[in-house]
Amino acid sequence: MPVIAIVGAGPGLGIEIARAFGKKGFQVALVARTQSKLDALAEELGSEGIEAAGFAADIKRPDTITAAFEQITDRFGRVDVLEFSPVDQTLAAVNVLDVTLDNTAPQLEFYLGGIHAIRQVIPGMIETKSGTILVTTGGGSIHPFPGLANITLAAGALRNYTLNLHEELAQHGIYVAHVGISAWIGGGHPGAAPEVIAEAYTELYETRKEPELHYVALEN
Repeated sequence: MPVIAIVGAGPGLGIEIARAFGKKGFQVALVARTQSKLDALAEELGSEGIEAAGFAADIKRPDTITAAFEQITDRFGRVDVLEFSPVDQTLAAVNVLDVTLDNTAPQLEFYLGGIHAIRQVIPGMIETKSGTILVTTGGGSIHPFPGLANITLAAGALRNYTLNLHEELAQHGIYVAHVGISAWIGGGHPGAAPEVIAEAYTELYETRKEPELHYVALEN
């Protein structure tokens, strides 16, 4: 069975992406900081017939990410799809006029933690000349959003890395795409329902057409 690893798995979009891929026959590895929360998500998926397990790790601590992916490989085998979409709501956003190195550095550390997670799966994907990497940020990484400037600066850096990976890894049969979400997920707009957004991820996986999707669902 193919394997998807979801880094930043939670009860909103994360579990819906897990559910969408699980329904297509994937085993699911859930990665986030709190093991008890991951276990609850895995149990919920298991009750639906989706094989899932949680692996606690913190993207700001690369050693824990390395250990988690070793555990994933031991449990499920090689990762076929990596989806990266963590959120840290404890990091404060600032307006573009207030951006400094000090208030941007924590955001960069957080978002660029994705690089280490992605590097865990690239060698195996190159070896088999197959695989998919989907990297999620807010839509501010694509379209200006001055009120969240330190966040969008860091997310934009991760977006740039992802698009460069798309160009480099295509020759190895690996599909890489960035998903920028401009939506209040679960905020009431039908298109912003997490289960609806999750379907866009399976479509990207199946079509492998574009290096980027800007998913917009803001108006009621």
